[in-house]
Amino acid sequence: MKRRIAILGAGPGGLAAAMLLANSGAEVTVYERRDRVGGRTGAIEAQGYRFDIGPTFFLYPRILEEVFAACGKSLRDEVELIRLDPMYRLVFEGGGELRATADLAELQARVATLCPADAANLPRYMEENRAKLEAFRPILERPFASVLDLAAPAVLKSLRWLRPLDSVDRDLARYFSDPRVRLAFSFQSKYLGMSPFNCPSLFTILSFLEYEHGVFHPRGGCSAVMEAMARIAREQGVDIRLGEPVEEILFEGRRAVGVRTAAGVHKADALVVNGDFGRTVSSLVPDRLRRRWTDSRLKEKRFSCSTFMLYLGIEGRYEELDHHTIFLAENYAGNLKEIEEGRVLPRQPSIYVQNACATDPGLAPPGHSTLYVLVPVGHLKGHVDWSAAAPAYRDLVLTRLEALGLAGLRSRIRYERVVTPQDWQDDMQVHLGATFNLAHTLGQMLHLRPRNRFEDVDGLYLVGGGTHPGSGLPVIFEGARITSRLLAADLGLAVSPRASTSVFGLPALRRAT
Repeated sequence: MKRRIAILGAGPGGLAAAMLLANSGAEVTVYERRDRVGGRTGAIEAQGYRFDIGPTFFLYPRILEEVFAACGKSLRDEVELIRLDPMYRLVFEGGGELRATADLAELQARVATLCPADAANLPRYMEENRAKLEAFRPILERPFASVLDLAAPAVLKSLRWLRPLDSVDRDLARYFSDPRVRLAFSFQSKYLGMSPFNCPSLFTILSFLEYEHGVFHPRGGCSAVMEAMARIAREQGVDIRLGEPVEEILFEGRRAVGVRTAAGVHKADALVVNGDFGRTVSSLVPDRLRRRWTDSRLKEKRFSCSTFMLYLGIEGRYEELDHHTIFLAENYAGNLKEIEEGRVLPRQPSIYVQNACATDPGLAPPGHSTLYVLVPVGHLKGHVDWSAAAPAYRDLVLTRLEALGLAGLRSRIRYERVVTPQDWQDDMQVHLGATFNLAHTLGQMLHLRPRNRFEDVDGLYLVGGGTHPGSGLPVIFEGARITSRLLAADLGLAVSPRASTSVFGLPALRRAT
């Protein structure tokens, strides 16, 4: 009899785990609350416009390519990945701009317009971060079940690169003296919902990954990747049940043995949780069963920032606007302080704008385009009443965008959806509206982060940004491989010895032959 596995949530981690575990011979059922797959990587479709909900670009596709290959498929055959050049345009409100390109010589020339000395140090930054990523492969490729895993020889070897007392910004100061250049190579810490002035220095590798391996737009958006994953999972026999949320996880003693939905009780040999960690665990795993991640301890944890979103359907196009543009506030440090304290809304916020139709015009009706607008803000701490604040903040953001060059924006809006931190919590079931999950502080990484084989109860496994290795699509896919491998070993499922290896070194699952 096949082993039965229930997966809670059809986000990127849940879909990757479903593909791998079905390919290993398990009977897999995915229960998804919403009416479409993808979770925060899903899509909004209305009036002929299509928007990604959350992630808007694809970084380092090699890991997912290997997940597809493990299932006998080619990612490039299933989804068209368009490499962007420039990757994005950075506009510094205090003066200057930078169009990021993976052409190192051209990038040096563009950085030189900001600071010639910093341009000369760019090759050293690339070389050292290439070595840094290689050194950290053991951390990203393996589970961390206890503090003892830190004593593994490969992990100890990587510690020389850790610089635990340095932030991303401070580490980058070894290469770049101009604050704008450092910001160009550190704003990526916002992908984790963190400030470059507090984010651990490990994450200087984020910008390196962009320059070394490229930034991609999947045609149809990142949600198109999720739809391709669901299609392949179904071809492998995975039962994806949309609009069927899990109402209860069933336990026998301390072991999870199944789920209950509106359709009834469904027994399982193991459960994989892909929902937002803080929200799902606190609502579906009784506090009395939790040892380490109790409600009281969750309240003590640090969570990422949130985001204020505008999804705008526009008449016409802003031809001069790049695919990705980031307007960086002149007082960037002050902007981040407002976000982290969460007591007031950022008065002069930094703003990210995706003009996806510059590359992919099919995302809007003919003669129209889409604008995705993201403003980092504090998560829900009780200081901002979003029901009252949202209209005025929407006007502030639009006014700021018009002042930054998007002339006549208000008059061209034909569709609009606003999403606040409160909406992230209420509609998307994101704890505190913290869109990037648990913060990636040193005290919440490795064995100190929720573990892939959940440590508080038996038979429960985790995937997604709230577990090891962390947030970001490539890392979530890697985490799904770690979790799938642990679960397969625990249930005696087939794992091929010829499994492929990613840049992080973790074998993918394949059906044994």
